[in-house]
Amino acid sequence: APEQAVPPCTFKKPKPSILDLQWLTELRDSAREKGLKTQYVYQKAINSLKKYPLPLKNGKEAKILKNFGDGICKILDEGLQKRYRENGSDAPIHLATSCHRSSTEPSGNFSEHMVGLKKRNELPLLVREKGAKKKRECVPQKRSGGYAVLLTLYRHTQMPGSKGFMFRNELQTEAQPLCEKSFTVPDLGSKYTAWSAVNTLIQKDLLVKTDNPARYSLTDPGLALAEKLDSEETGMAKEHVEQMSEEEDTRDGPDVADLTLEEEEDKSSERPATALSVNQVRGHVSESDTTGKSQTLETVRTAMGWRLPPGSYDIVLCVDFIETTGGSSGRKQELVKELQRNGVTFDVRKLNVGDFLWVAREKVTPVPGQLRPPVGKELVLDYIIERKRMDDLCGSIIDGRFREQKFRLKRCGLRKPIYLVEECGSVAAHLSIPESTLQQAIVNTQVVDGFFVKRVQDVKESAAYLTIMTRYLQKLYQNCTLFCRSRELEDDGEDESEQMANLSCSLMAFTEFNYGAIKNKCQTVREVFARQLMQISGVSGDKATAVLENYTAHLLQAYDQCSNETDKEKLLSSIKYGKLKRNIGPALSRTIYQLYCTRGPLS
Repeated sequence: APEQAVPPCTFKKPKPSILDLQWLTELRDSAREKGLKTQYVYQKAINSLKKYPLPLKNGKEAKILKNFGDGICKILDEGLQKRYRENGSDAPIHLATSCHRSSTEPSGNFSEHMVGLKKRNELPLLVREKGAKKKRECVPQKRSGGYAVLLTLYRHTQMPGSKGFMFRNELQTEAQPLCEKSFTVPDLGSKYTAWSAVNTLIQKDLLVKTDNPARYSLTDPGLALAEKLDSEETGMAKEHVEQMSEEEDTRDGPDVADLTLEEEEDKSSERPATALSVNQVRGHVSESDTTGKSQTLETVRTAMGWRLPPGSYDIVLCVDFIETTGGSSGRKQELVKELQRNGVTFDVRKLNVGDFLWVAREKVTPVPGQLRPPVGKELVLDYIIERKRMDDLCGSIIDGRFREQKFRLKRCGLRKPIYLVEECGSVAAHLSIPESTLQQAIVNTQVVDGFFVKRVQDVKESAAYLTIMTRYLQKLYQNCTLFCRSRELEDDGEDESEQMANLSCSLMAFTEFNYGAIKNKCQTVREVFARQLMQISGVSGDKATAVLENYTAHLLQAYDQCSNETDKEKLLSSIKYGKLKRNIGPALSRTIYQLYCTRGPLS
């Protein structure tokens, strides 16, 4: 008998589990939006549930699966019980798998139920719009961290002369009034702040982070969403103003005098001179607000950063922790004891450049119910000190640290660098470098490099100098309004005498200053080129800067355009450097040319 054809084997697709994958997906998304590490636990549980072919009726049965612990199973059981109470025990509970979705949506949002179970006060960061089957738009909850960041960046881009991005410090400062949570201080019992929402915005392609220090800017989808949020915010504010005006109109009779102008004059006199109106923030400045350079300068400063009015801050000396630990600890502890004996308020911390500096620290009051008081804002004063003993100066000259430290001090952003040199008696006579060479290096530091050099005899005189400087700065800044400026922005054009005459001063935030002074952070091509040039004997920081200003990344192309060898050797000889505008000279120009253009070893 002929053999009958065997029908092909067909495998019936297993019935989906009664434990819906969407519940775990919502839990994972909620944890991810809040920056919690439990998002990875939920993801592992989702992967295990997808691989399991048999149906599961409750959370207890899910315990046999990998990555399903008591916590997840209890959460699923509670969700099932709630669904049974709402829809009955015979109602369909599960959805189809993620690949074949059913048209019936679950009654009720499981993530909202989880918020009720965990008794949280805050709502999830992002609320997904219903009805979108493909990629659903993510909209930040009002007054949340993501909402404030998007709105602040959008309004900043609408300002005339905007640079198109914001740094972390200024973004946190300007976004704080739009957010209910703090961007810097976590809530009691939590380690997350409103700034945690930025990671979610980056993942959702609404925000982009570039460069170092970090610059935050909106993507095209983020710009569209922020514009939508801003229009809603503006519309609500306009409706509120119209409603208030209608109430005033109905309340006031025809015989009521109009005192609006008088009230506005009184309020304007009570406000600080630097306060910004909504129109000023959006770039619509009235004629009365543009009466002079000083008032315009105040407006720009207020728009770009926060400020500390007189009496709201303390001047505090900051000491690098290296100056108090390690090495000859007895001598270093003597400095600390002398400062304490002189009654100087100081703080020991890690400084990425310099040994001593001063900050204006905001005065804060403890919050009832919190263990620690809020962290006060800090601005760095324009004075920084590098301390050198004679033996340390000798060692730094030998290993090349001396030139590098001077170069980094010049580029740190503070205008008043100081070298504090301790003579230490006859120590210089027993060093590997002649004392005359050390004295010449000190003189060059003051005359050529432009540093202020203070000579002292020992540790006690160093402590006395720091004490006098601290009291001098406390008196100098006692009536000044301090404005926060970004390190990346251009100077406002005022020197120190004009700032003190106007009782105002623009300073950097300490966090931005210290981060920008990291020694081994990622460097740009320009910075690497400058460090290469400074390895050549005779090339100082001023000379390297002068070469960079003329040939940032096109030096080799400039050499190729020269007609003969002589022109190539003299290409850099006429470049001016330093305050005296001297020429680099033909000898150094020839050396640089040979370094970059000679094939094989140098002669």
